[in-house]
Amino acid sequence: MMVVRGFRHLLVFMTVLLLLTSQAAAEESVCLQCHGGLEGRLGAPVAEWRTSIHAENGISCHDCHGGDPTDFAMAMSPERGFLGVPEYEAVPEFCGRCHIGVKEDYLLSAHGQAINQGGAQCVVCHDNHKVKKASPDLINHQDCSRCHEYGRADEIKAAVSDTDRMLAGLEIDLGILAKQGIAVKKMEGATFSLRNDFHRVFHTVDVDKVRSETSNFQQRGSEIQQQIDAVHDELSQRKLIGGVVAGLLFLASIIAFLIRNTYQKEEDAKR
Repeated sequence: MMVVRGFRHLLVFMTVLLLLTSQAAAEESVCLQCHGGLEGRLGAPVAEWRTSIHAENGISCHDCHGGDPTDFAMAMSPERGFLGVPEYEAVPEFCGRCHIGVKEDYLLSAHGQAINQGGAQCVVCHDNHKVKKASPDLINHQDCSRCHEYGRADEIKAAVSDTDRMLAGLEIDLGILAKQGIAVKKMEGATFSLRNDFHRVFHTVDVDKVRSETSNFQQRGSEIQQQIDAVHDELSQRKLIGGVVAGLLFLASIIAFLIRNTYQKEEDAKR
């Protein structure tokens, strides 16, 4: 009897494990399943992608390269929209299918204007599969000086750093409020829009334009911060009122206890 029960438990465990394994595999595209098992240059993109901002936001292989992520046989079929790897000069249009505003400003920039002469495009700064999040850290002496002197790039970095820190602070504050169950969707939308506009001017690589737009970004950020502060103030007031009410209730319970105790003593004395 014990052997039968043990076998049943093992069977249930194996079934659950199989279902969980199948579910995990189903969540990954056939692109990841296939290339993840390969070595060298064919397998490297999967490991790189897993550390990327794309993976963090649920953007997978087929979102960029097209194809059918559910069918091994048709995954790389042009009939299913497979695009493959773009030529160097076509990368901005390739990435610009999603990053429309950034593409527009990039194409007007010094980088975009020089792309046919080898000017930097998206993957030069952001990488291809291990796509890096846009931040002032991408502007650094080691990378920028591969193509030109670092001086002007350093000026741009200085011009955008304050705004980037402001945006990071807003996102942290909103995350804290969200964890407390506060509705922050509208403020998150405003912050997302602000970051998008910031990244657009960021990609112009025009230090004068970045500086001229900074006051506008700071003003918009300040308005969002004021909304966040107002929520914090309201929460503080609620805590204060709650504390006062709790204190009054506690005091009332003490008074009630003393009155009852006094009454009880008087009753006992009468007896």
